[in-house]
Amino acid sequence: MESHIKRIDKEVPLPEYKTTGAAGFDLSARIEVIIVAKSVGYIPLNVTIKPPEGHFTLLVPRSSLHKLGLIPVNGVGIVDADYCGDEDEYKAALYNFSESDVTITKGERIMQGVFTPLTRAQFIEVNEMGEPSRGGFGSTGQV
Repeated sequence: MESHIKRIDKEVPLPEYKTTGAAGFDLSARIEVIIVAKSVGYIPLNVTIKPPEGHFTLLVPRSSLHKLGLIPVNGVGIVDADYCGDEDEYKAALYNFSESDVTITKGERIMQGVFTPLTRAQFIEVNEMGEPSRGGFGSTGQV
């Protein structure tokens, strides 16, 4: 599969898969950003990407991100396949849950992108589902 990519700052390396078994490619900060304790910061990720045909990009944190005291605000990010214009730079919205400010340095790998197949459904509205109800949110763990 091929994917077109535009790098904004040529000093920051292109994303890459770090191992042969890696599902995601690492994305790096384009600039240094300080995220104040208990606040949200936005990190530009230095790329605009057009995913392979029939895919979108899932933005997920690198597994070590929490060690910095950061988590993605929305858990994961979904980047639509048509978000690929010249000004459509990927960004990470991160929440600093720690008691200290956190500095993200230019070039620091903080997120991963995963190309995910896009499946769309045609919705058919019904008055009844015709299936038994399961009991609500978290019901499978109840005794």
